Amino acid sequence: MDKEWYDRSEAIRHALEQLRDSLDYASKKQRIGEIEKEQGDPGFWNDQEHAQEVIGELKGLGAVVDPLDKALTGAGDLAAMLEMAEEDDSFAGEVRSEVERLEGLIEALKLSALLSGKHDAAGAIITLNARDGGTDANDWAEMLMRMYLQWAQHAGYSSELIDRQDNEEAGINTATIAVRGPMAYGYLRGESGIHRLVRISPFNSEGKRQTSFAAVDVSPEISESVDVEINEADVRTDTYRASGAGGQHVNKTDSAVRLTHIPTGIVAQCQSERSQHKNRATAWKMLRSRMARFEEEKREAEDAAKYQNQAKSGFGSQIRNYFLHPDQRVKDARTKFQMGNFHAVLDGDIQGFLEATLRWRAGQPIADDDGED
Repeated sequence: MDKEWYDRSEAIRHALEQLRDSLDYASKKQRIGEIEKEQGDPGFWNDQEHAQEVIGELKGLGAVVDPLDKALTGAGDLAAMLEMAEEDDSFAGEVRSEVERLEGLIEALKLSALLSGKHDAAGAIITLNARDGGTDANDWAEMLMRMYLQWAQHAGYSSELIDRQDNEEAGINTATIAVRGPMAYGYLRGESGIHRLVRISPFNSEGKRQTSFAAVDVSPEISESVDVEINEADVRTDTYRASGAGGQHVNKTDSAVRLTHIPTGIVAQCQSERSQHKNRATAWKMLRSRMARFEEEKREAEDAAKYQNQAKSGFGSQIRNYFLHPDQRVKDARTKFQMGNFHAVLDGDIQGFLEATLRWRAGQPIADDDGED
């Protein structure tokens, strides 16, 4: 065997040692054992909400521990293969393929190591709002909502429509969806910001090019067991009549609920249920999530020295451009990552953007780009 394969094998062993520490492998493995023991309790499913939270936690832990277990087992097998290859050259091909397989696993695990935020393992609550651009912006907001729902489906995640307010002509004024699965918030948190679309407007009879904007806001879905400090005296509650499709669906009571946290100006609202009580409960859940995200951003600002070479971006910053005219491409303004297939992106193929943003947030270098959009 060439020395190269021994060197790469040693690099794999060293990388796995570092990943065991950075991914807190031992404590995750211990927690999996605790959960499996809890599942064996005859009364485990009596509290469905708690049981679902625990199952979600187990999936998140497994998404990290399982591939690391496979990589550690593979590294042990690789050492044996190298010994056999010293005596029999016919094992050389197996060594090469195993080294390449393990290197791929390690790259995926390094990405998992970036998902280490306090709420990264939680589900994500995504709120979309049409901004400038008239009806095109309403249509664009609905296109983005579909994009995230498609991504969730491709990733094997579940999704739920929490709230939706349709525009009279087309698209939506605002909508809120929940995406649940391992590290859903960790992957999607970087989607917060302004998304810009440039296309020939289907709503313009003259066929002119139209630029429209939609705002995306992503918060972690916080379970009741997580402490989020909110003084109820600081929250103003407004009720109003929910908009509907007309006819028999028109609401005759003020069932919609809007909560405003006065010190921060954070707003959460829900009108998807006919019951004001249910809408209030959902709005409080959304407010807790947004307050948790607000506290998370405060902590990030305090740690800004770690990212002093990276421009921060948030809910009000333009983060990505989507072009259907004059050419088709989607380009991230922060990472410079881009794809030439606009329709594939809108069909949910956004994993490349999510991973590039994770690396960017961790302070890894991004490509220079002098092009103008």
